[in-house]
Amino acid sequence: MTGSVRFMIVDDHPIFRHGITSLIESDPRYKVIAQVGSRAEAIEFVKKEVPEIAVIDISLGKENGLDLLKELYALHPEIRSLVVSIHDEAVYARRALRAHARGYLMKHETISVLRDAIETIMEGNIFVSSTFLESFLEQQASSRNRDSEAAKVEILSDRELEVLRKMGQGYGAIEIAQSLGISVKTVGVYQEHIKKKLSLESAMELRKYAVQWFQTQ
Repeated sequence: MTGSVRFMIVDDHPIFRHGITSLIESDPRYKVIAQVGSRAEAIEFVKKEVPEIAVIDISLGKENGLDLLKELYALHPEIRSLVVSIHDEAVYARRALRAHARGYLMKHETISVLRDAIETIMEGNIFVSSTFLESFLEQQASSRNRDSEAAKVEILSDRELEVLRKMGQGYGAIEIAQSLGISVKTVGVYQEHIKKKLSLESAMELRKYAVQWFQTQ
């Protein structure tokens, strides 16, 4: 690689934005040209200047980073997006890749892993952890794993998964509606869809499932 590779950081936590900027710019080949905290700010920026790499969190306040991945790809498919998130890659990595991310990295990883991820996607390849890759290959090779909890939640839409996660954190319908910027009625519709897809009979079963699932993340 020659010259400076330009980055955009998208995360709703200022301390993390500044921290990862310092890590990235410790390599003289890299330059962070934007630090933004929301989907709207990210979209507004790329309309004026296009980075080579966008580092994106899954959770952006009330917004979903998966939606941003899809929007960035629609606007500028040449942008290579790297998701850096606290959310379990077993649940979210495949969804991020389907939304056109080029890599998925957990926030607890080391600086060297971050650098490996950047190098990998700059070379035109996809970066995931060896743990996720092994798990994915095992699931592909063995039909017995199709009934695992990770496989079950795969059938949920991105928004349904977000509602399930909020329920697992103990939020009620009103709190979920407020945090996601949707109506309480819409939350109820999502919950009904989740129950049907997961073959759960009642709201109590759904709540219990959500809490148990969230505790395994």
